[in-house]
Amino acid sequence: MKVLVTGAAGFIGSQLSQRLLRRGDAVLGFDTLKPYYDPALKRARLARLQAMAAATGASFSLIEADLEDRSAVEAAFAAYRPQRVVNLAAQAGVRYSIENPAAYIQANLVGFGHVLEGCRHHGIEHLVYASSSSVYGGNTNLPFSEHQGVDHPVSLYAASKKANELMAHTYSHLYGLPATGLRFFTVYGPWGRPDMALFLFTRAMLAGEPIQVFNNGAMVRDFTYVDDIVESLLRVLDKPAGPDPDFDPQAPDPATSWAPHRVFNIGNSNPTPLLDYIEAIELALGLTATKQFLPMQPGDVPATAADTALLEAWTGFKPNTPVREGVARFVAWYREFYGV
Repeated sequence: MKVLVTGAAGFIGSQLSQRLLRRGDAVLGFDTLKPYYDPALKRARLARLQAMAAATGASFSLIEADLEDRSAVEAAFAAYRPQRVVNLAAQAGVRYSIENPAAYIQANLVGFGHVLEGCRHHGIEHLVYASSSSVYGGNTNLPFSEHQGVDHPVSLYAASKKANELMAHTYSHLYGLPATGLRFFTVYGPWGRPDMALFLFTRAMLAGEPIQVFNNGAMVRDFTYVDDIVESLLRVLDKPAGPDPDFDPQAPDPATSWAPHRVFNIGNSNPTPLLDYIEAIELALGLTATKQFLPMQPGDVPATAADTALLEAWTGFKPNTPVREGVARFVAWYREFYGV
């Protein structure tokens, strides 16, 4: 296939592009090297993709531009003519959305609108796009299920991701665009984002600095290893969304639709206390963390857990990498990449 991957220099996008190239698909990456975090890490990811393309004979090219640039997005669709699209580009981070909400409006709403328009006008077979577990917001009914409503976001990041789901559903209804939204649950692993807890904790511990532990450590997350995310993505990409013949408009199910649109949770279904996660890092590093306990931050939630029954039924796959194993792989990568 010819696949357009937005966010190809990002954490998940680069790993997905690796897998697509390995199986022989042609990939057009679309990304920007904005300094939200160190662009050198993004360039290293792109170098890996170029090496993979050279080794496999598959095609990889990159357009360096913002999704907010409508002409650049349209040019990518018109020139490359992809069959399928995976939209992973976004302004990420719950906490940063409190400091700079305008960045989320531009990247996650305006930019996603440009992707939808590209799909609409170029006959795309299937759009797969990143949503987030943050859409569940103030819901405390665990595990989170796609059948539950997502009407109470607690950050603009979460609101932007719910908006993406609504926008995609509308295009599915009006223009027959098969689209699937994937609600990722706390993704971690090698080549990860430096603004996420695993990266921050590892860096601080190796430097002999304290780590910041919010909500006094009373946090639970459904940590999901990146390889499980990518496997789920590939299986979903290969199975375009279709209308649900059993959808009842008298009792509408948020998980499905009369339109060719679906949403799925992707999580490990094994919620882990934050202090246990920190212990896994300590074991992998052979160090003990100095913990600075702090209150809950605005926009955060105390716990997440994924019900992945719909994903398993649709793809035959269940994320299952144990947290200690995944953390150990990240630490090994971090030490090698940074030479520490």
